[in-house]
Amino acid sequence: MDTSFLKNDTIAVLMGGPGAEREVSLSSGRAVAGVLRDLGLWVIAIELSDRRVDLPREVTFVMNMIHGTFGEDGELQALLEQRGLPYSGAGVSASQLAIDKIASKKRFLELGLPTAPFEILQPGAWPALLPPFVLKAPREGSALGVAIIKEADDEKIQSALQEVRGYGEGREILVEEFFQGRELTVGILGEEALPIVEIKPKDGLYNYENRYSADGSVHLIPAPLDVELTREIQTIALQAHHALGIEVYSRVDMMLGDDGRIALLEINTIPGMTPTSLLPDAARVRGLDFGALCLRIIELSLSRFPVRSK
Repeated sequence: MDTSFLKNDTIAVLMGGPGAEREVSLSSGRAVAGVLRDLGLWVIAIELSDRRVDLPREVTFVMNMIHGTFGEDGELQALLEQRGLPYSGAGVSASQLAIDKIASKKRFLELGLPTAPFEILQPGAWPALLPPFVLKAPREGSALGVAIIKEADDEKIQSALQEVRGYGEGREILVEEFFQGRELTVGILGEEALPIVEIKPKDGLYNYENRYSADGSVHLIPAPLDVELTREIQTIALQAHHALGIEVYSRVDMMLGDDGRIALLEINTIPGMTPTSLLPDAARVRGLDFGALCLRIIELSLSRFPVRSK
């Protein structure tokens, strides 16, 4: 693999962070730092525990592997731009929009992109949607802050509301119609939609444990769909990526209902890069191994920063 465009660079891989996805971020960061070192690049792995970012002076590029809070919401991006440091992935405004499931869904609706019916629940309010529905903390990932309500049981609903609000510091939460069907995700790299992945959790629910357990789910790549439907889903994924103004790469999560409907769920601007993660799996089927994927992300990211200090 050609790494000559990075021969004078020192890459800082940031991982950890103050959010609920810290452990996943550490796994992603260690994997990325390891493969970049194997490619002969000069890498400094930096584990953050809060919002303080102390970078060595020799750092010329930041590979951001902090999922969720601080790393994926535009805050770290703004800090790095103030310091004049190029970094991987989406910029400030796209990150701020994509991290917010409610704001993202509103944008999808504005542009006529398919998404499940939903309501926005203010603190202390009760859902108007009838079960089955899903409660979601608007700014969490990795299936954290999510509860599925399948029946009209007030006690269960109250308990779930309390749990989900715990992730959102008491702010509004998203109530979304429960979509029975197939779970799909589409990686976007540059202007290309990668092969569609169908996720089949072994116990029926793609929750936090199944996402990061080695045997928690099966990834079917490419998803067993006909050519026309595959093209339609990839097109919707690219449109959603562009709708939020996302640069470089992302992973678009959606559902294909048993009734044939397609519903966008959310877009991750810093998808997982763990050994069981979806984006690396899709890239591998596309012909990009883990190292090549990381290099392509860096190359695309650097194109956003044409003037760099060495």
